[in-house]
Amino acid sequence: MNYRKKPVEEIPEENTAIWACTNEGCNGWMRDNFAFDTVPSCRLCNAPMVRSMKMLPLLLNSNGDLKSLKKGISIT
Repeated sequence: MNYRKKPVEEIPEENTAIWACTNEGCNGWMRDNFAFDTVPSCRLCNAPMVRSMKMLPLLLNSNGDLKSLKKGISIT
């Protein structure tokens, strides 16, 4: 038999800053550069989050710093 299985390309990983949920039963986390708040709350259970590190695939955020964006709509 002839199998044409392509070799799997390795995805580069790096130690990434994340926010992890403090709730024992919740597995929620988010990358720091994708968070809108300086200290976010968990989107799954609304518990506070703590800063941590995790080995994750390299991912670029083309939106820049989301925490510096102004919230709401200015009415003039």
